[in-house]
Amino acid sequence: MEAGDSQTAFFQHIKSILPGHISLVDEVAGLLEISNDSAYRRIRGEKQISLDEMQKLATHFNISIDQFLHLHSDSYVFTGELASPGEFIFEKWMENVLKQLTVINSFSHKHLYYLAKDIPIMEQFMVPELLAFKSFLWRRSILQYESMKGLKSSLEDAVPEHMEMGRKIVQMYMQIPTTEIWNLESINSTIRQIEFYREANMFESEDEVKKIYMSLIGLLNHLELQAETGVKFPLGEKSGNGVPYRLFWNDLVTADNTILAELDLRKITFLNHSVINFISTTDLKFNTFMFNMLQNLIKRSTQLSLVGEKERYRFFNRLRDKMKLAGRL
Repeated sequence: MEAGDSQTAFFQHIKSILPGHISLVDEVAGLLEISNDSAYRRIRGEKQISLDEMQKLATHFNISIDQFLHLHSDSYVFTGELASPGEFIFEKWMENVLKQLTVINSFSHKHLYYLAKDIPIMEQFMVPELLAFKSFLWRRSILQYESMKGLKSSLEDAVPEHMEMGRKIVQMYMQIPTTEIWNLESINSTIRQIEFYREANMFESEDEVKKIYMSLIGLLNHLELQAETGVKFPLGEKSGNGVPYRLFWNDLVTADNTILAELDLRKITFLNHSVINFISTTDLKFNTFMFNMLQNLIKRSTQLSLVGEKERYRFFNRLRDKMKLAGRL
């Protein structure tokens, strides 16, 4: 492929990952600090783009240049902010989650695939009691806030800002069609966290524990209803006319909270690490591999949404039994 073809392909890729309402010319001109006419000439291949300019655009759009320079490489470019102990503000992490969901929701065609090691974060935030507990746990035990040393978890001390941000995250997530792949281990992490705090006497009272477990069972009941109807709708309602919701049960592999977003002609993979951190890539080769892997898992899974009433009932009953046993309910 000639250099001009590589340059054209590079700009075509950028165009494919931009939401429809954003102008490619305006974006390129603004980022490179050049006129719209100069941007047009680079996009059309009439003027060769410099390596510095290409790097600037690739960095901004999280693109691996290798695929356009035709370098044979096993390297993939990932980006992400690190929520580090003692250095990271939890509100910033929540804002980043909301930002990513907002970008995803801006595309005409969008779909999320979620390989759930844990209950998806956006669904955990549907439940105020669970959001309050996770907010406390992540700040005290993961981010190690100095100001929270010695404090106990109390639902009455939930941070209003976190509750409001959680509501916005849920609201945005409810607008995105989703396919989730669960297994019977997908609630284990949350149970372990609750039991660790319980055994370490880090709850204000045993009543707090009971409330969290009861709210979790309520969440499972709601997700079962969503699976039955095949659409998303607000917690507490019996049905709705929301976006498609597909749920699969797969005990073949151990899930890892991988998320793949399908956006018009673009795909983005988000990989979970270090409890709450995510890194992402738009690399074409990597995302094609990840998409095919998820499709393969889906084919080897039991569908619980819309069909499979008996299996759906058995799956959620086993999850509820785990909760009741752990919570001593």
